[in-house]
Amino acid sequence: MGCYQSKKTRNPPGYEDPNLLASQTPFTVDEVEALYELYKKISTSIFNDGLIHKEEFQLALFRNRNKKNLFADRIFDLFDYKRNGVIEFGEFIRSLGTFHPNAPVADKISFTFRLYDLRHTGYIERDDLKEMVVEILHESELVLSDDVVEIIVNKSFWEADAKGDGRIDRDEWGDFVSINPSLLKNMTLPYLKDIGKVFPSFEVHPEVED
Repeated sequence: MGCYQSKKTRNPPGYEDPNLLASQTPFTVDEVEALYELYKKISTSIFNDGLIHKEEFQLALFRNRNKKNLFADRIFDLFDYKRNGVIEFGEFIRSLGTFHPNAPVADKISFTFRLYDLRHTGYIERDDLKEMVVEILHESELVLSDDVVEIIVNKSFWEADAKGDGRIDRDEWGDFVSINPSLLKNMTLPYLKDIGKVFPSFEVHPEVED
């Protein structure tokens, strides 16, 4: 029997069929394919292995692979739901779909809950909330005294911890978000409804020094 060699293009690790991804997310097949072009740019910006490493994720967000940012670290960790240290194409599309304007609000609430659950306990502890509040203030360039920060944390935690057991579960978080919808303001990226135009975020830039 003769030897036959397939000429079919080999897809990178983690690649999934756009039709499948479109059926599981708010994106159309054409949008998934357009996002794959973006994914390829990010995933080859440093390591060229078809997978997005944390340094490439940081570079796409900040133009600097070494910038430390709690939000970026947490978002990378949530996108990397297989927990293998990289973001595969399927993970990228499914996670990005949560930010689509047409994504269910329940999915956005779930994402923010996991974002705030820094220690992966299944609950948001007071220390988790404080770290996130401090990071939000830092990113907003707001300088507040430690006492004021404690007041903000204590008030927010008291309001969210309806059961008074010292931790916030998923149901409590959902109720808290429903009366504080601003917590979801960054969970919707309007431009995801028009993938064909320039991406205001997740662009790949040349690296810059601090």
